[in-house]
Amino acid sequence: MLTAKCAANWFADRKNADTIAKWVDDTNKRSSLVVDDIILSTRGTVGKCALVTEEALPANLDQDVARIALNDDAPFCPAFLIAYLNCRFGQDHIERHSSGMVQQGLSLAKVRAIPVPELSQAVQMRIADTVQSALDRRREVAQKQTLAEETLLAALGLADWTPPEPLSYSARASDAFAAGRLDARFFAPRIQALLDILGRDGRSLGDLARPRRQKFRPQDCANFNYIEIGDIDDAGAATSTPLPCDEAPSRATWHVRPGDIITSTVRPIRRLSAQIAPEQDGYVASSGFVVIDPCQAAPELLLTFLRLPVICELLDLYGSASMYPAITDAHIFGLPFPQIDAAVETQIVANIRDARKAKAQAAQLLEAAKRAVEIAIEDGESAALDCLDSLKETS
Repeated sequence: MLTAKCAANWFADRKNADTIAKWVDDTNKRSSLVVDDIILSTRGTVGKCALVTEEALPANLDQDVARIALNDDAPFCPAFLIAYLNCRFGQDHIERHSSGMVQQGLSLAKVRAIPVPELSQAVQMRIADTVQSALDRRREVAQKQTLAEETLLAALGLADWTPPEPLSYSARASDAFAAGRLDARFFAPRIQALLDILGRDGRSLGDLARPRRQKFRPQDCANFNYIEIGDIDDAGAATSTPLPCDEAPSRATWHVRPGDIITSTVRPIRRLSAQIAPEQDGYVASSGFVVIDPCQAAPELLLTFLRLPVICELLDLYGSASMYPAITDAHIFGLPFPQIDAAVETQIVANIRDARKAKAQAAQLLEAAKRAVEIAIEDGESAALDCLDSLKETS
């Protein structure tokens, strides 16, 4: 079941979806999605919208998300419509017609009443082609990241690993007291087998990297860019929010430098790690991150390692507290990390850099599609086509 969180980034995202029983979907076919539907958040984060692609299916919707399904004779194509809804004019109309005191909302009647410019099919198709190219780049990002992870898993000896799953197991009381743990999951044979594989060379992540603890001092500057947990995306990159220093949150703690890796200490199972870009030099990260300076390994290698689901599961074992389970720096830098062949490291670095390049291209294409709609409305269709032609020449 796709919720408002799944409609935040142009294309419907399945990763943040909830699950429902199959019979619920079978009895609610009016909200069951198909390719080229558009979903629009109508409560809370009003106006967030996304195009449904095959990656998001099968799926249904919750009550706070509207399904926009175009009729066969509609004068619009879905990819053009999503560009319009995300552009300045579409968002402005949605914002002005939202209502509510505690939480903003948009009724289905108001969704149906959203005006859409009826541009020529030639312009619509050019904009739709641009959106499709961005989707292709997004898919390339996923492919390159998957390839990097598969390459690293093979190098770690975990590609075809079948963990032991006995029906029962036991641990010595002395081991439990030494670890300070009494939970059965911590002593599962699969965890010990994983640690044995990763620890075969006797090295840890702390042998390859060190913590960066450059404390942020709000009194030393007027403004800063703040990176918090919600700014980490699925591609291992981080956005930020510019803030005046006199409004700095209490959790704004660590300066970061290009090539650093930041990884969340809260709920590590969520794979929230990112690499700091060159233009983010001096940004400030929340205290919920550990800042890692990869002095003996490529940043892309450490990023891929920390985002592996099996490594996140291992870190999650050390989490403590019920509401916000967190781990310490020591748990991260104590992770076993075997020797990786230089050729494998080079391949992983190349894959992650290719993914980063494709992600930037996708963002540029989506911005161009959005801007082309705005230009067509303000200056005419020929100006919009000129804008798209200039993008093509540049790329």
